[in-house]
Amino acid sequence: MTGARRALDIASRHPRLRLDRAAVAAAIALLDARGASFRGGCPDGDLSVAFVTDRALASLHGRFLGDPSRTDVITFRGDPALGHAGEICVSADAAARVAGRSAAAFSRELTLYVVHGWLHLAGYDDLRPDLKRSMRRAEARALTLIDSAGALPRFKLA
Repeated sequence: MTGARRALDIASRHPRLRLDRAAVAAAIALLDARGASFRGGCPDGDLSVAFVTDRALASLHGRFLGDPSRTDVITFRGDPALGHAGEICVSADAAARVAGRSAAAFSRELTLYVVHGWLHLAGYDDLRPDLKRSMRRAEARALTLIDSAGALPRFKLA
């Protein structure tokens, strides 16, 4: 992001997820500040991040992508000309399955999903093996950036 601070809408649509919106916003602000290191970063404009259940994300997956199976992240590109960068929808349930009982692993996995969506908006893709390798390297760099700043958000399923 190259302009002024972006408007950020962070919504928890998961009935058991507890999150610190300011911490999520800080992690995204770090990514935005280093956007040049990530293909120019997420486009300027408002950004929405929604934390949802598996069921809700599968419904979006089916409705918009024709595949009603579970997934972990869906990213919708916005229209920067209209002031909207996009929307990142992530499944807290998917992160919990991967992380198991570890609270730290859950927070890291859910942050990874937000990073993954942000990188999609920055122009990364993961449909082919070579593109997927590039995405994974960018994810690792982004998580290192967030970790080194002590800005990994904490999430909890109640």
